[in-house]
Amino acid sequence: MNKQFILGIILVAFIATVASFIAQIPAVKSLAISPLVIGILLGIIFANTIRGKIPTSFFPGILFSAKTLLRIAIVFYGFRITFQQIASVGGDGLIVSITMVTLTMIIGTFIGIKLLKLDRDTSILIASGAAVCGAAAVLATEETLKSEPHKTAIAVGTVVLFGTISMFVYPIMFKSGVLDMDFTQFGLYVGGSIHEVAQVVAAGGSIDSVSSDTAIIVKMIRVMMIAPMLIVLSLFLSKFANKTDSKAKLTIPWFAVLFIVVAGFNSLQLVPNQFVNYINMVDTFMLTMAMTALGMETHIAKFKQAGFKPVLLALIIFAWLIAGGYLLVKFLN
Repeated sequence: MNKQFILGIILVAFIATVASFIAQIPAVKSLAISPLVIGILLGIIFANTIRGKIPTSFFPGILFSAKTLLRIAIVFYGFRITFQQIASVGGDGLIVSITMVTLTMIIGTFIGIKLLKLDRDTSILIASGAAVCGAAAVLATEETLKSEPHKTAIAVGTVVLFGTISMFVYPIMFKSGVLDMDFTQFGLYVGGSIHEVAQVVAAGGSIDSVSSDTAIIVKMIRVMMIAPMLIVLSLFLSKFANKTDSKAKLTIPWFAVLFIVVAGFNSLQLVPNQFVNYINMVDTFMLTMAMTALGMETHIAKFKQAGFKPVLLALIIFAWLIAGGYLLVKFLN
């Protein structure tokens, strides 16, 4: 580990720190824009302005932040969840979470690849961001797919766009009477179908404490689904690879397995809540660094090549989340 490698990590950490401060600005915070999103935006600005002036010896440190640090951060993301939370919302919350994650992944991937003729990675990344937990899910899925950084950036962009729209549209629909739901049902609906955790907090909290609590717990169940989703995805990728490569082997993402282990440990409540809060703060910063590093490898020209289709796919998934989530919650209640 040489000095230039460390300087590369420090550079990423500096930009991530700026992103964290920007996320705390009241106007930004009111829009529930996470530092992860700001980090990737700052990273993209860096990549398309001054990247060429940075010594190439810094790049291994940047790559470390985008890959290894990401895996560690996903593992510690398990400290945000307990099995007790899952039990508290009962069967309905579990059914809504599992159903929405599964169908959103299937529908999004199928439409992206088969109907819109998008590449596999972009389709899966966009679907995973909508299905599970926004930017964090896109990051974790990118690590499993080994996809290109610009595809991750595109997927995160769709999460920001339609997740932000959701944050305002859902409460408006509820308050206007369009949704025939009580507070608990609305919480199930919000938690089961809005993209980012922060967006769920904002949408649920704008209605009632019951809605907010239910929405957050259901959302965290969806977050926990990231591990089985990645394992299933790895199984499919391995099966697909075996058709063309007889030596292809199944690779189980170790960070997804450890994520569940950490969540299980957190459920034992052996660690004081204040310390868990500190862990989550550090974890958020590590995720911000990973997102920033990915942005630092992303060039605007790649967005132009992608065209409008990724946004169209995200729009179709958004429509599915609104309609499918509503029908599922009403069916269960």
